[in-house]
Amino acid sequence: MTPPTLLFDGDCAFCTRSAEVARRVLPAGCAVVAWQFADLAALGVTAERAQAEVLWVDDDGAVSGGADAVARALRAAGSPWALLGVLLSLPPVSWVAPFVYRLVAANRYRLPGGTAACRVPPRDPG
Repeated sequence: MTPPTLLFDGDCAFCTRSAEVARRVLPAGCAVVAWQFADLAALGVTAERAQAEVLWVDDDGAVSGGADAVARALRAAGSPWALLGVLLSLPPVSWVAPFVYRLVAANRYRLPGGTAACRVPPRDPG
């Protein structure tokens, strides 16, 4: 079994700074790892998925991505962060959260700590 793990993009300054916050608020038993340095196969994750979104891998191996991953990590962090995680998981916030996550992800290079290296390439419409 692996500990609960938050996978982020280590090439992105905004993501790396966010991961630093996660390391401070998550319990000691949780791992916060750049996907580029993780054993993705052991976590049951593909590189393609890890490149596309932040991932939370529960200790039972269940993988969540995007806004759901953020919500699960927040819940794992305990009080007061868990309240935000619960809020992200409840309608109507849970209906909007994936869109907000995608908006942030698409513009992460413009956010504090972000750089041009954080830019996500456009998705292939085909």
